[in-house]
Amino acid sequence: MDLRVAAYAVIVDAEDRLLLAHWNQSGRSGWTMPGGGLEEGEDPARAVIREVREETGYKVAVDDLLGIHSRVIPAGRRITAGTGRPLHTLRIVYRARVTGGKLRHEIDGSTDRAAWFDMAHVRGLQRVKLVDIALEMAGYGA
Repeated sequence: MDLRVAAYAVIVDAEDRLLLAHWNQSGRSGWTMPGGGLEEGEDPARAVIREVREETGYKVAVDDLLGIHSRVIPAGRRITAGTGRPLHTLRIVYRARVTGGKLRHEIDGSTDRAAWFDMAHVRGLQRVKLVDIALEMAGYGA
């Protein structure tokens, strides 16, 4: 079984808008929480700071650890075909806040844009399940 550890941020501004990144990889797409995989030996809080910057252009400060979500993806349902092995994903979710930077889109990554969404409109978006999981952890419900 393969293992992927990633860190994500729930970032809500003073206007009750949620920052999301648009994931677009291997013919699949949807809005997701900004964040991504840890590099070897990287601290998860530092990873989420790096990933948010790469995907959105914003500098952030990490506040609370909201939780860890664990999921095993069967080999046949993995995005990367041909591995023949299931994937165990551990997704570490933090609350974070913007401290600087300017919104911009990632180039040559697994996300192709970032945007703010009114919390009331998030349910209507084409999104990955992680959005609902992270919002539940943050106390916003699904």
